[in-house]
Amino acid sequence: MRLILFCALLLIAAPLHAAERLNVVASFSILGDFVRNIGGDRINLTTLVGADGDVHVYTPAPADAKRVADARLVIVNGLGLEGWLPRLVQSSGSKATVVVASGGIAPLKLGSAADPHAWQSVPNARIYVTDIANALAAADPAEADFFRSQAKAYLEKLETLDRDVRDAVAKIPPDRRKVISTHDAFGYFSAEYGIRFIAPLGVSTETEPSARDIAAIISQIKAQKIPAVFLENISDDRLIRRIAAESGARVGGTLISDSLTGEKGPAPTYIDMVRHNIKALTSALDH
Repeated sequence: MRLILFCALLLIAAPLHAAERLNVVASFSILGDFVRNIGGDRINLTTLVGADGDVHVYTPAPADAKRVADARLVIVNGLGLEGWLPRLVQSSGSKATVVVASGGIAPLKLGSAADPHAWQSVPNARIYVTDIANALAAADPAEADFFRSQAKAYLEKLETLDRDVRDAVAKIPPDRRKVISTHDAFGYFSAEYGIRFIAPLGVSTETEPSARDIAAIISQIKAQKIPAVFLENISDDRLIRRIAAESGARVGGTLISDSLTGEKGPAPTYIDMVRHNIKALTSALDH
């Protein structure tokens, strides 16, 4: 009888403990991965724009308002990436603290707009992680030591990742460190690691290039002897394949830009994403 009573108490206690966890919403999959690495099982995490989703053009679902309303923290990229999110937070009536994870990063400019893709530099990812860890610790002081310990371990992994990317780029001949990608998602990677990206689309996947733009890019590829063009996991590949066919550049593969892939894809985590991208780039450019 005592054993039955003890088991019953355990069943009652488990959901109570889960309910006490910090409810955290991340705007999209890359941020969600950062949060998961720091929060572990001490938080309830919801990611609004999931695997292979395009955060630029996302339309919130009614269920998203409920998720945001129930959250203590809403973690966003900022830099103009989630144009749909302020209205969602307002309409949900949420009292959550909105944390801009790119705080402390000096934004690059694309025309008059900030380039939001700051996570493509691994040193910037370290800033995101530190900002997220501080926000979680402030929201749940009882778990602050756990969050900081998790962040420290993850930051060490990112340090190793950054070193590996630099070592890989160093092996690519300098005159071959240039590629065409689908849209301007790799400005921070380019600034940090020295591979030049030329994109037929602007900063957002919402824009479409004109025939004149495409012709200019094909001319540029031929004139500058650009070795490879790359697809992206969130974009229609027809444009890049057409540019490759008309310019003679090879299709170097798929780069992961604004979204992680599903568990069975090549980049279910941020670290997987960066390793996938640098492997694709070096395979296309170092010979």
